[in-house]
Amino acid sequence: MPGLTAFIIITLFVIWILSTCIKIVPQANSFVVERLGAFQSAWSVGLHFKIPIIDRIAKRVNLKEQVGDFPPQPVITKDNVKMGIDTVVFYQITDPKLFAYGVENPIMAIENLTATTLRNIIGDLELDECLTSRETINTKMRASLDLATDPWGIKINRVELKNISPPAEIQNAMEKQMKAERERREAVTRAEGEKRANVTVAEGKKAAAILEAEAAKESAILRAEAEKEKRIREAEGEAEAIRKVQQATADGIKMIREAGADEAVLKIKSLEAFEKAADGKATKIIIPSEIQGLAGLAATLKETFTV
Repeated sequence: MPGLTAFIIITLFVIWILSTCIKIVPQANSFVVERLGAFQSAWSVGLHFKIPIIDRIAKRVNLKEQVGDFPPQPVITKDNVKMGIDTVVFYQITDPKLFAYGVENPIMAIENLTATTLRNIIGDLELDECLTSRETINTKMRASLDLATDPWGIKINRVELKNISPPAEIQNAMEKQMKAERERREAVTRAEGEKRANVTVAEGKKAAAILEAEAAKESAILRAEAEKEKRIREAEGEAEAIRKVQQATADGIKMIREAGADEAVLKIKSLEAFEKAADGKATKIIIPSEIQGLAGLAATLKETFTV
């Protein structure tokens, strides 16, 4: 019985030892294994076995992207303004061996390296440049940190300036400057609005004057055309009247001729036509010689019959 008990104990001990030698590496992790104190390998995801007592897991490494939120660091700008800046660093372990043996405390090393790099970059910039050039500062810091942490098996993916805290008096001055700038923009906007309103009113008056002038011009043209039309119609009426009078005279002479009147009667009728044409308004009338002779004959006859 004592021998059986010892056998059971030894068997259980061996099973326990074997179970401790079976290791499963989860996703996004890596185990650094040492053999007799020296680096053996870096286990990736899956099932692995180690030699009891000889092999040991020196470090478990998380391969996920990690975030380092560091406290504010005091920095001084080029124009001697002291302020605090806190940064956020996004990093990822790419080489478990270098991460395990490269530096004693990688996170503390990244924090100190971030602080010194930030001081160097901010020291070359003035306050206004620091406030408006965050993207430039982030890019410079990421490039510098990535180069410095590469021997540690760490890759810096992004660096962000979380907050920039200038002194209280600088903040008050910036607020006053911002307020003055807003008031200036308001005044400029109001002046531009008034200017546009005045321009619009002037353009409206100009357009009204142009329309009024065009209307007066069109009215004058219409009056002139109406007066012209009136004169044309009056002239046409007078011409028509003269034509009708001449036509009537011609018709009368034609009728006289058809009735067998002699040449003397025709000349007398012609004289009467000249008399009507003169109408008492003409100052000079040229009478043909035949009619003048007839007129003298008529006067002679009149004196004879009067005697």
